[in-house]
Amino acid sequence: MQRPQWRVAAGAVSGGVLISVLAVLGGPTAAQAAVPAADDSLIMVLDSSGSMAGADGSGSTRIESARKAVNTVVDTLPDGHRTGLRVYGAGKPHGCDDTQLAEPVVPLDRDAMKRAVAAVQPKGDTPTALALTRAAGDLPKDGRRTILLISDGESNCGAPKPCDVAAQLAGDGIGLRIDTIGFQVKGAAREELECVARAGHGAYYDAPDAAALARQLVRASQLSADAYRFEGTRVTGGATAARAAAIAPGQYLDTIGPGETRWYAAGLDATATADLAVTAVPQPGVKVGYGDGIELKAASAGQYAFTCDTGSAHFGQDEGAMIVTAAVSRVPTAKGDGSCDKAGPYLLSVHRTSAPGSDQGRWPIEIRYGSEPPLKAGTTPAAAETEYGDKPAPLAGDPKDITGGTGFNDAAALTKGVWRDKLLPAQTRFYKVRLGWGQQLSYAAEFANEPVLDDASAASVWSYVETGTYGPGRQPVRDASGGDDHRSYTGKPLSVGLGTVPVTWTNRWVVGGSAPAVHSAGDYYIAVSLGPKAARLARNAAVGVVLRVDVTGDELAGPQYQAPALAKGQAKDDGKDDGKDDAEATGRGGDSAAGRDSGGSDGGGFMTGFMTGKDMIAAGAGGAVALAAVGGVALVRRTKRGGA
Repeated sequence: MQRPQWRVAAGAVSGGVLISVLAVLGGPTAAQAAVPAADDSLIMVLDSSGSMAGADGSGSTRIESARKAVNTVVDTLPDGHRTGLRVYGAGKPHGCDDTQLAEPVVPLDRDAMKRAVAAVQPKGDTPTALALTRAAGDLPKDGRRTILLISDGESNCGAPKPCDVAAQLAGDGIGLRIDTIGFQVKGAAREELECVARAGHGAYYDAPDAAALARQLVRASQLSADAYRFEGTRVTGGATAARAAAIAPGQYLDTIGPGETRWYAAGLDATATADLAVTAVPQPGVKVGYGDGIELKAASAGQYAFTCDTGSAHFGQDEGAMIVTAAVSRVPTAKGDGSCDKAGPYLLSVHRTSAPGSDQGRWPIEIRYGSEPPLKAGTTPAAAETEYGDKPAPLAGDPKDITGGTGFNDAAALTKGVWRDKLLPAQTRFYKVRLGWGQQLSYAAEFANEPVLDDASAASVWSYVETGTYGPGRQPVRDASGGDDHRSYTGKPLSVGLGTVPVTWTNRWVVGGSAPAVHSAGDYYIAVSLGPKAARLARNAAVGVVLRVDVTGDELAGPQYQAPALAKGQAKDDGKDDGKDDAEATGRGGDSAAGRDSGGSDGGGFMTGFMTGKDMIAAGAGGAVALAAVGGVALVRRTKRGGA
């Protein structure tokens, strides 16, 4: 979770056109659009050819096991999720035009779906390509759409090939995904289904028996139903800096292709902290390389441009794609004389890295631009807190059930306590915990003994679990506790977790380490992920996880020096010059990231350990905060955990 240090470097970014645009910058005026779960849809395409009448080794026929598996999916899908069923090979003994819509794609009607699948009788051929084409037409035109193909064999209807049709239907991977499940398939049949999933920007699931079919069908359908919930205004980033799309504080939605760079422009004043976070949401589990991901840069614009911050997020594994988030910040330096302190136009560039063999579909991205005002004139902030302190005793007690969110926008709110959730392979769950001034977060995500498949044990199959923490502005927070944020997973007990330093305003000026992103009171986010390859080892559809969440330290009344503990019912004083806690009240404020602009060869605005009363902290257009009142107070304070 480490982020690069700020650096100042001359650049060659052209800002002639950009400055003209930003002269009237007000940001997009369209109402903020959301993509709720109600806009997503799923159609299951069930192979009902003659081979499905054969025995599956469990005492049932393949079609009987498929009916049971579909019924299980129907019972587990969310209420109202738009779901349909298409079959092929069920209408007549022979014919490559044999496909029927058994249940239209409408808000989920469980009884109707069960009646439809109960009526399916396997008879004929396997026109897979035609069934896929018709299924795409069955789906609504809006929202994210998923085709889930379940088959026990290879197409026998000649051209066009199912793989070619899947590539044509899925296009650039935005809007439509095709997953496949192979039920007791081998050789050419499996290769065909793998190809369809690959071409359709989806995942292939292998089901060697009836239990595996039910398990994999639940996983694939739930990943579709629990996809990331986006929020934001549509925007199209520029292809060059000169064509950068203008943005104002808020959230935006765009897409990015492999090797592409998108440009955005923001007009910044000289005093506010600007945080820019980008979350990329590839289709879960599709093929990726270790170095695939997103790389961000914030820079001033104009003839003499300077790089203000860089940040990146790469998968660091090749099991399959997952959600990734990176962030950059512009934080005015303590002296206010840094190269990125001036008011004016600034640029955000987002670049996607992609290996040649990786899935080449476009990725949706969510951009969050937060602006946090400085402290009020006359406010002396508390010293920076850079140490974690003593570890708290592990929390005990019975866990409470919780369902994590799909992303930042619907993250499940947690308080201090013990919580229990479940994770699917290739899934990330999101939670949020409120931290006040002076408080710090510690948590552990514990995975217990999980039943694994016999062949997984024999083949030494392994995956991974991972966790990350993000500040109110979605900046990645580095661990301060010496915990593990990534571990290999084989089904045996393990724990991952992180701890933060206390929330302190001046942490934004600390260079490196775990403090810089922990500088605003507000919601801190926890993300817990299970690797895609866990689908090959876990016997249950989802894997259980217990979260032990601890918030320690008295909440202080504000960010100021010697602020008292917040009394019950006492109004909070965020100390900011607009009278609001921008990060908490509007969702637009954020936290700075590791490292700051040096402002010169002598270290300028860098905070290298402490500052004396002679130093001045920039605190708005109207003036600065003198620290003489506290004499030689150290602005980096090392305390025991829980100290107020």
